[in-house]
Amino acid sequence: MAGYDPYSQIINICSLVNLRELGGMPLTGGNVFAEGRFWRSSSPSDISSSEADLISEHGVTTVIDLRSDLELQKFGNPFRDDNVTDFHSIPLFAGDPNNFKDRSMAFLKDHSLGDYYVIMLDRLKDSIAEVLRVCKDAQGICMFHCAHGKDRTGVITAILYLLAGASQEDIITNYKISYELIREWIEPIMSKAPQEMKHALMSDASNMETLLKYINNTYSGDITRYLLYAGMTDEEISDLRSKCIK
Repeated sequence: MAGYDPYSQIINICSLVNLRELGGMPLTGGNVFAEGRFWRSSSPSDISSSEADLISEHGVTTVIDLRSDLELQKFGNPFRDDNVTDFHSIPLFAGDPNNFKDRSMAFLKDHSLGDYYVIMLDRLKDSIAEVLRVCKDAQGICMFHCAHGKDRTGVITAILYLLAGASQEDIITNYKISYELIREWIEPIMSKAPQEMKHALMSDASNMETLLKYINNTYSGDITRYLLYAGMTDEEISDLRSKCIK
């Protein structure tokens, strides 16, 4: 839709890169995605305690960590044991995305990130449904994140936007700016990555196009059909959709 500016959703309250509000996205029927419901982010593992407090003070009451158990154990999460935040670890990846020798990462030597997103959608439907239920039930702002805030986080964001009625064009626009936002942060990783793996650190529009094409072909472009397949009820889906729309 005309007039959508993804940069207007960037939240600059701390050192977190790729921290963005989902609200403000134009939707069908003249609606707008509600602000103050969902934030997307890169990993908060390295932020200070004062920054974590600031995020909470801005209304974040629920945090969903989409990283693997290995990542959570290795890097930690300041919201996991703060006795205030409703923290959930719901992995959407089994390995270590920062280790290019990881067996799970080997898939990306010969496939695109979009191909991986399709596998995530298909094989991790139970976990995705769990994430969305937490989003639905969160009392304040629900912040969900992975490592860089573009892949696992990008898939959940796309689902929420599809459910609310955002255009696929705008969803792609929202997705593809991630690399620009994290570029300086991941340059050291990029410099060490094998040439055939560098694409895994980027957010090319074609990746989201692949995922949306799969949804179009498999579920007739209706994300509700996928969510029912994932085990969500009509009532759960309706409640989540209502929460997304202003």
